[in-house]
Amino acid sequence: MGEIVAAVGTCHTPYMFTRPPDENPQQLDAAGAAMQELGKVLDETKPDVIVFFGSDHVETFSVTCIPTFAIIAGNRAIAKFAGKEYDLPVHREMAEDLLNKLVVEKNFDIAYSEDAELGHAFAVPFEYVIGKRNIPIIPFFTNVYVPPLPTPKRCAALGKAIADIIKGRTERVAVVASGGMSHFPGTTKYLAPEFDFDRWLVAQFEAGNTDALLNMTGTQLDEVGNTEMLNWATMFGAIGPQEGELIDYIPTWHHGLGLMRFLPRRALEATKTASTKVLGEYGGFKFRNQGFQFYKHPPAEAYGLNRLLFEVRHSAPLRDRIIKNLDAVAKEYELNAQQRKAAEELINVGKGGLVSEHVGPLVEAGAHPLQALMSLHVIFSMSHRAQATH
Repeated sequence: MGEIVAAVGTCHTPYMFTRPPDENPQQLDAAGAAMQELGKVLDETKPDVIVFFGSDHVETFSVTCIPTFAIIAGNRAIAKFAGKEYDLPVHREMAEDLLNKLVVEKNFDIAYSEDAELGHAFAVPFEYVIGKRNIPIIPFFTNVYVPPLPTPKRCAALGKAIADIIKGRTERVAVVASGGMSHFPGTTKYLAPEFDFDRWLVAQFEAGNTDALLNMTGTQLDEVGNTEMLNWATMFGAIGPQEGELIDYIPTWHHGLGLMRFLPRRALEATKTASTKVLGEYGGFKFRNQGFQFYKHPPAEAYGLNRLLFEVRHSAPLRDRIIKNLDAVAKEYELNAQQRKAAEELINVGKGGLVSEHVGPLVEAGAHPLQALMSLHVIFSMSHRAQATH
């Protein structure tokens, strides 16, 4: 009989790799150490496979096609970000079994890919949580940034269905849920995360009250910058309500980095972090409940701009063409005057300064905020790396 023997929730901040000048290196090092602490659970439990719940930052999937749920069931899991590349084995037979049974027996419409390239939600934990351990994985995607989003309860139902299928197999399974806490990359709220909400939610998880997350709506998670916690909701569906152990919570100037261990539980005296102080409901946050406030579906008239931002992240020749002849590229992607002007930020970001300073014009022109920010970060990291070699 199959069994879930380990379960952890981790952040995946891309700045672990890009190290922009506006980040605190001590905080990034602390996050790396906490992620490595989570990785020890793999040595303790020796799983046969890791079921990995991650999300897409409009980098693997874009406005051309965005699945609600997707599974990678090829032979290898390839993750690339900021010049780093990871190539991990996929437990293909189990992945195909999960795919088939989720669709046929559990009534979930799951998209499938042999070779979709994974982004930093996978790459960063591959580096710091999984490390050099040669354990097959099964990557799952959830759409957490381009509405409509699945609800936390639907994600939990998916997790329960996965756990039911695992019980009918023989493998010892570890679950990794990759998702950050409060952050609003690319939006006007980027500098004001809801840290008190995060601390309240962590306290609920420590007490085993996973319903605190599962009873929320997608729009509420958007309001507090926590849509990535849908991956944790899937994990909770798979393992049920478990008291969590806080490994670390790090409030950076723009992001709450949360790292928790749920299975297997350790004796209280073995934990290294004191329990989080219980705050008022939602940490005092008052929801507006007026729909998605920060990450909305991109407008149709900005399709060309969002397609350009997606493709520029994957194509060095396109980045070169933008620098050499932006007007030709703008014509090819059918950008209007405002969008063409905003696209100049793809050139300006390579000159230095804070990456976030270049996002505004692109968002005003119709770019998805996260799409814009992450595209700029890819260009910045490539330019920064190129300058460092000279």
